[in-house]
Amino acid sequence: MSLKIAIAQINATVGDLAGNAARILDFAQRARALGADLLLTPELVLCGYPPEDLLLREDFYTACERELDGLATALQGIDVLVGHPLERQGCCFNAATLLSNGARVATYCKQRLPNYEVFDEERYFDSGDTPCVVSIKGVRCGINICADVWEAGAADQARESGAEVLLVLNASPYHIGKQERRTEVLRERIAATGLPVVYANLVGGQDELVFDGGSFAMDSHGVLCCQLPKFDEALAIVNFDNGQPQPDVIVAEQVLEAEVYRALVLGVRDYLGKNGFPGAIIGLSGGIDSALTLCIAVDALGADKVRAVMMPSPYTAEISLADSREMIRLLGVRYDEIAIEPAMQVFAGMLEKEFAGLPADTTEENIQARIRGMLLMALSNKSGSLVLTTGNKSEMAVGYCTLYGDMAGGFAVIKDIAKTLVYRLARWRNTVSRAIPERIITRPPSAELKPGQTDQDNLPAYDVLDAIIEDYMVNDLSPRQIIARGHAETDVRRVVHLLKISEYKRRQSPVGIRVTQRGFGKDWRFPITNRYRDPY
Repeated sequence: MSLKIAIAQINATVGDLAGNAARILDFAQRARALGADLLLTPELVLCGYPPEDLLLREDFYTACERELDGLATALQGIDVLVGHPLERQGCCFNAATLLSNGARVATYCKQRLPNYEVFDEERYFDSGDTPCVVSIKGVRCGINICADVWEAGAADQARESGAEVLLVLNASPYHIGKQERRTEVLRERIAATGLPVVYANLVGGQDELVFDGGSFAMDSHGVLCCQLPKFDEALAIVNFDNGQPQPDVIVAEQVLEAEVYRALVLGVRDYLGKNGFPGAIIGLSGGIDSALTLCIAVDALGADKVRAVMMPSPYTAEISLADSREMIRLLGVRYDEIAIEPAMQVFAGMLEKEFAGLPADTTEENIQARIRGMLLMALSNKSGSLVLTTGNKSEMAVGYCTLYGDMAGGFAVIKDIAKTLVYRLARWRNTVSRAIPERIITRPPSAELKPGQTDQDNLPAYDVLDAIIEDYMVNDLSPRQIIARGHAETDVRRVVHLLKISEYKRRQSPVGIRVTQRGFGKDWRFPITNRYRDPY
């Protein structure tokens, strides 16, 4: 018997219950018009993911129940499987309910609760232990939710209960390489159960997380039959014939730089849009980091909603001003120049007595950064636009950033982008259209806080720095193991030391978009006060 299952790849907003319900209803009406028998939605789509400590509030569950009832009444002519939180007899579950003809037909409760990386579900939910199989047009469909399919157990229960197809609701956040891992895991489940799979994933930005969509269907041999686009809402119909999904459109994978760039664009668009900011302000420096951040902001919001501010000091090179002006010409955003030398002189006069007899050092450099941060925040307060900070992951790792200076702002766009990847993204963006002057990409990076300064005055070359950070932070290698990979001991000691002593800064940095498997956010939780020293 034939069966048509629609995948709804929805951009939900946490807490917007009525808005999310309206999106589900819209997708259902479109799917019904296309002849679908069932609409499969993402995990917790009714409330958005992750709702975090909203899940500790009884009134939140009550509001979700009320919205689910209203949605059930509104849905006609198509069955819809909806992800939602559920409170039952004092227990709380990550659930999925089949709505049909105004009624709740069946409910499944997630069994595997992830509690690693950015996930914290054991804090909020109880585990289900019962399979759920529903009949849709004579086809028995088992239900799993996200982490249920990442290990054996829940999918096997569904098969043993008579399932012929596995429906999987997901809120699986993006990081580099995640889609490959998803398809690998699903093929393992398919090999074990013999069940074809329809996999619906959330899309959209939520604070530091980006959900990339990429929903898909696989047949019982693990062959990919359909795949939706990444980073966009989408609706697709999966046609089943003789128990197997039939071949359909498979959206091609993009090169890594394009994929990461789109993740950053979506993260910026949704953070500002969902929080109601009218636009973005960026402190432009003539360097690669602020240039890339400006491009992402323009592509996310449109040039009319982005303002760039150049704040030259006596140490700012003329080529930095020239390159910034050229970039503004290319992108067409509002641009202002505010010299900070007058403020530097005022601060120097105010502190002259306190600093008498002491040599100039990073204190004076930090004052420059804090003057700039103060100016940007003043413009933000007056306009309501959000300041986007421009610091990259390499700088955040080793503390090459100034509290209340270049760290001042509301959203850290490239916080999880290593410096070497910054250059790759900039070069890729110029293949789309010329946006970043070549000299910004090729000149040695510098904070320009004193004469002749470059980043490599005190740091290893960025390819070395980023490799050490990756090994220590992501791969959890010891310094001894990193040295054994061929890095100089002096470089490893310095980078690991800087990484450890900079934790207090990172705790005070703005939330930023996560694109790697371990960013400086929910999945990096080291104590600030910490006397442990790695053995060498």
